[in-house]
Amino acid sequence: MTLPGLFQQTPLTLRMIFDRMRTVYADGELVSPEGRFTYAESAERILRLARVLRDDLGIQPGDRVATFAHNSARHFELYWAVPLVGAVLHTLNIRLYPEQIVYIAEHAEDVAIFFDGDEDFGPVLEEVAPQLTTVRHWVRLSGEVGSGLPDVYEYEALLGAAAPLPTDELPVVDEHAACGLCYTSGTTGMPKGVLYSHRGAVLHAFATCMTDHLGLSERDRVFPVVPMFHAFGWSLPYAAPFTGAELIFHGRDSSPENVARVIEEERVTVTAGVPTIWKTLLPKVKDGTYDLSTLRLIGVGGAASPAALIEAYDQLGIGYLQIWGMTETGPLACVSRPRRAHRGYDDAQLLAQREKTGTIFAGLEMRICDDEDRELPWDGESVGELEVRGPWIASSYYPGSDPSEADRAATEAKFHHGWLRTGDVAYAEPDGYFRIVDRSKDLVKSGGEWISSVELEGHILAHPGVADAAVVGVPHPKWDERPVAAIVPEDPADAPDLASINAFLSGRVAKWWLPDQVVIVDEIPKTSVGKLDKKVLRTQLENLGLDNDASEVTA
Repeated sequence: MTLPGLFQQTPLTLRMIFDRMRTVYADGELVSPEGRFTYAESAERILRLARVLRDDLGIQPGDRVATFAHNSARHFELYWAVPLVGAVLHTLNIRLYPEQIVYIAEHAEDVAIFFDGDEDFGPVLEEVAPQLTTVRHWVRLSGEVGSGLPDVYEYEALLGAAAPLPTDELPVVDEHAACGLCYTSGTTGMPKGVLYSHRGAVLHAFATCMTDHLGLSERDRVFPVVPMFHAFGWSLPYAAPFTGAELIFHGRDSSPENVARVIEEERVTVTAGVPTIWKTLLPKVKDGTYDLSTLRLIGVGGAASPAALIEAYDQLGIGYLQIWGMTETGPLACVSRPRRAHRGYDDAQLLAQREKTGTIFAGLEMRICDDEDRELPWDGESVGELEVRGPWIASSYYPGSDPSEADRAATEAKFHHGWLRTGDVAYAEPDGYFRIVDRSKDLVKSGGEWISSVELEGHILAHPGVADAAVVGVPHPKWDERPVAAIVPEDPADAPDLASINAFLSGRVAKWWLPDQVVIVDEIPKTSVGKLDKKVLRTQLENLGLDNDASEVTA
């Protein structure tokens, strides 16, 4: 018989972080295109919004309330008010196709949509609105577009007419209750829903702030460039206020010029986003156009970063931290920080280590399994599928009220025996430091051996004439598949040819890894969250009618 402990049973809900934000960190600052607010002022607006949700819109516990919006203070207020009244915040991905938006909103059964009414968003919602059968309320956060929607409320008018809801009127929410709903980006089939819990969100915030993770503190000014609609904004809208770190939002302008301007003017210390952002920002940092000297850390995820990009920021004295995670992992799950075992490494060795995926967050577990679900040793060599589990890892996909066969099949394929199958192929070193070799569907199988498209891309991106690149496998009559490199040149008039690329790669990769073909393209297709969209790229290459004798093609 076990002996129960005598600690208090305090539920882990977002209310815990909210109360700390509005009291202990009341003087913290939140900066947004709408203005500047203290955390105390933001909390007062959040409580006004809570009353609007409960009394004016009739939002009930468990209802899904959607956002279709940029990064802003108003979006931040929804991040808090919706879960505080027991409802579920559903961040709609603004970059999906209309048919995907309809599918997601209908699958989630959203009852209200809060949206930015600019020329990018308003027309899209007007187009899809007749197909959204469960939406009862439309609330415009900003802008003027969207007048074609039925009975649109104005956000500020609603808040201005509402008194703050007393905190003792907020419902007592179970820590296992849902607080958020995010859908995957749908690179294979329709997007799938991941239902976040209060407990998972709080534990994820704890983990994010740990020193060897992102290490946020009250002394930081955090600038999430990652969209708030993507994987709960990497949970930064919750993690930053948890420690009192201040928050800066950029609105609709995520151009390199505006990102650099915000970092300089707001004295940002921590920022986060996909590698593409930091690659396009780099020239403006190097030429001294902007002063980014306050920046101590860039958290980078969504795709692997090439060593050349990490090294470039090292030379500028700016910490570049690779982060790995998925919508299904709550979302952050791993960081690539050098470990005790790496003491004494020279710069080249440390760079090679930081190019790897890193160490799983404290609180989570990982393992590598072969095709027969047998766990593989952490020997730095054995390659298999990465699987993870823990208190902020999804246990299944959100089935909706009427789950389809596709919903059930997706859950069965992705989750088993309490583990999440990530779809990433990886190996682990003896201390658990691991490297994702590739997505299982993106590996190139040539002559019975595997070629990592991710690793090959990283080396190609180091070529001085390459601005962007992606590698995919194409069918080959003898070798099953061979790698093809799609390249965006730095100078279209002087694009590197196959010989130049392979000469550069010689000595960096095995000879049989060298691409058979180079395709010069204007851009590499990306998903709605900035990841390489190799499904689209393969289709484009197929449409070009590539044959196995071609060496160079211009799309």
